[in-house]
Amino acid sequence: MVERGGSGVPGGRRKQRVSMADVARLAGVSSQTVSRVSNGQPGVVGSTREQVLAAMRELGYRPNSAARALRYGQFNTIGVILFSLSSTGNSRTVEAIATHAAAEGYAITLIPIDVPTQDNVLGAFTRMGELAVDAVIVIMEIHLLDTGTGSFQLPPGVHVVVVDSDAGDRYSVVDTDQSEGARTAVRHLLDLGHRTVWHLTGPETSFSAQRRTEAWRAALEEAGCPVPPPLHGDWSAESGYAAGLALAEQADCTAVFTSNDQMALGLLRAFHERGRSVPDDVSVVGFDDIPDAAYFVPPLTTVHQDFAEVGRRCVRKALQQIRTGGGSRPGTDLVPARLLVRRSTAAPPDQGLSFGSGRL
Repeated sequence: MVERGGSGVPGGRRKQRVSMADVARLAGVSSQTVSRVSNGQPGVVGSTREQVLAAMRELGYRPNSAARALRYGQFNTIGVILFSLSSTGNSRTVEAIATHAAAEGYAITLIPIDVPTQDNVLGAFTRMGELAVDAVIVIMEIHLLDTGTGSFQLPPGVHVVVVDSDAGDRYSVVDTDQSEGARTAVRHLLDLGHRTVWHLTGPETSFSAQRRTEAWRAALEEAGCPVPPPLHGDWSAESGYAAGLALAEQADCTAVFTSNDQMALGLLRAFHERGRSVPDDVSVVGFDDIPDAAYFVPPLTTVHQDFAEVGRRCVRKALQQIRTGGGSRPGTDLVPARLLVRRSTAAPPDQGLSFGSGRL
């Protein structure tokens, strides 16, 4: 073992920091090889990598990230700004970003914003600058309160990728194809023979909820079907339950498309309590494909969002900007969604009822 000094050294010399050269000498390799292993770069033989890692452990070597940042002009950190971690989409997207960033040798720094305003967004970018990140991914899933729209401005000269927004005319945006996912859900129900499809929306401030509702309406209109009045939810199972109690009294409601799986869960309970069998009396389709959806009673037909792919594309676009020095190229990169058909959908009962005979 190489002794680097300490409080027990005669004369009370301060403990010296273990250097990359020390690791290289002990491992019998070059400092360049140690650097490649330290930075998680490819091109090092497995046995050599293990030899270097063993030397690092024996010497207690820790890479000096600050020195590396000064040398290479980067911090190997990506910032993530978002408004909430409570929603399924946000939490799973952050998880995917962290996983893919780590695979590339990057850490993430997370800054949540309590109140969605333009000033708070700019404030978060200021904090990101202080924390020294190489790029920023902004999960902009709701409209800003002080603009009333999805319009927002980000500081110039920042490597940035935006998730779940309509800012593709100004920034590099990654999103699930919300519209096509919703259309697929509606077409599935119509193809089963339902005369129309009722809809439980997400919050009015949500970009994804807005796109799903617009696509639901457009799919019905294109098919020449009646468009029932939408019911409004807030992503929670509680709001789905309240909507389900109302829809259970709507005699001609045979199919419902809900904007997420959690609201669909509440809907299923309400229908069960009111004696409306799913799918014999009413078919239900959700959106997201949360891990529990396959274990609902009955298992939920739903639109699967590939959050892992969204996270991967976000990291890829951020790293592309970091490595080339380029800015955020305008455009929206849509990740396909797909329908998973389970047991909550079936052909409608032959009720012989005309649309609108029920009441809300």
